[in-house]
Amino acid sequence: MMERKGEQAMFKFWNWVKCEENTLRIDGIIAEESWWGDEVTPKQFKSELSLRSGDITVWINSPGGDVFAGAQIYTMLKEHDGNITVKVDGLAASAASVIAMAGDSVEMSPSAMLMIHNPATMVFGETGDFEGAIAMLNEVKESIINVYELKTGMSRLKISNMMDAETWLSAKRAVEMGFADKMLYKPEQADEQVDFAFNSFMFDKRTVVASLANKLTKKKTPEPASQSNDDEYKQLSKRLELIK
Repeated sequence: MMERKGEQAMFKFWNWVKCEENTLRIDGIIAEESWWGDEVTPKQFKSELSLRSGDITVWINSPGGDVFAGAQIYTMLKEHDGNITVKVDGLAASAASVIAMAGDSVEMSPSAMLMIHNPATMVFGETGDFEGAIAMLNEVKESIINVYELKTGMSRLKISNMMDAETWLSAKRAVEMGFADKMLYKPEQADEQVDFAFNSFMFDKRTVVASLANKLTKKKTPEPASQSNDDEYKQLSKRLELIK
């Protein structure tokens, strides 16, 4: 969204729905203008959020973006004085998945996806610059794990492995693993028995690549002869002996 104020143009990745005062929509890349000096973006978000009180519904469809802007928005929503309901209607990936974890209730459309992965950056310089960047990324990852751990209750090691592999979760799988609380539009069934192993979906690039590599390199071993084949061979041998 672009908002014009006098001669100044400001790009926003959120939009308060006018007909629903406390409904917030987060669309597109988070803080996409931050590299061009738009550091005020999270501050403006906070100023707008402070004008609203009570319960808030946050709709998310975003591939992510600036990790620090995402962290700030997550904290702002957690500090809000009302109940936060997050609804993912398309995608909550990367930094957007961090924001989604701020919800007291996280709900996903049946067609929505959630993705978590390691933080990334661009570095130019000498050895010390790269070493510093690696140390910084490791600490950023720890801060992101804090958020996922609080929501899901999973171990830090398991979350770290999922981030390493860039993991994509369907709505059902996200609910199963604790990243979401419910799937939208699904009839409530008190005693529903669901086998998530067969009815949910999780994809990670590392597992798929490893599986493909294994299939390409796996050598076929000859199958052992069956007992019936062995018996037939013996009977045929006996008949040939009789002919001689």
